[in-house]
Amino acid sequence: MKVKFQKLNSLAKAPEQANPSDAGFDLTASAVTYPAGSAGVFIEVCTGLSLEIPKGYVGLVFPRSSISNTRHFLRNSVGVIDSGYRGEVKLRFSVDDTNSAYQIGDKVGQIVFVKLPAIQMIESKDLSDSVRGSGGFGSSGR
Repeated sequence: MKVKFQKLNSLAKAPEQANPSDAGFDLTASAVTYPAGSAGVFIEVCTGLSLEIPKGYVGLVFPRSSISNTRHFLRNSVGVIDSGYRGEVKLRFSVDDTNSAYQIGDKVGQIVFVKLPAIQMIESKDLSDSVRGSGGFGSSGR
């Protein structure tokens, strides 16, 4: 599969795998902004990239494992980049006054491409029984 990308500014870096067998392609910061009203709440990290993901696929944006060395966390847990989206790929991280901000050139996330199955939703008045049933939110133990 081929994924086209466009650099939106001179600081943008191509997504790349650190190792050929890695699932994700690293995303690098080309700008770090503090959108209006976000001070002390979140930062927006711009990659300077837009993608053309083939129809039938999705790009899932995850934080890198190195985020565990900070107090940051990705605001939406996992970003979903649909095949029809052509805007800039950005990541929003929660911050507080003890966080060190990301810098331009830092690897800030990774994108994994996943093939989507064709799904047809069918409304039904009843569903089959299962062992788990409707148990949720820790029902299987700790």
